[in-house]
Amino acid sequence: MPRYEYRCRTCGDTFEMSRPMAESSDPAVCPSGHDDTVKLLSTVAVGGTASAPAQRAGGGGCCGGGCCG
Repeated sequence: MPRYEYRCRTCGDTFEMSRPMAESSDPAVCPSGHDDTVKLLSTVAVGGTASAPAQRAGGGGCCGGGCCG
């Protein structure tokens, strides 16, 4: 189940909730009981392991492969 991050406008606390995607925009109550909250835009970090080689910028397609010359 996805986790969503919310911020309480009343007390300023940031908290997370696990809920189905269909309920992601439903109102959330903060742990202190306030109901004036807003869902924050979350970023997702996707990556390999520490042993995976880093990808180089460019190197693919016409503009990155040097064929646009």
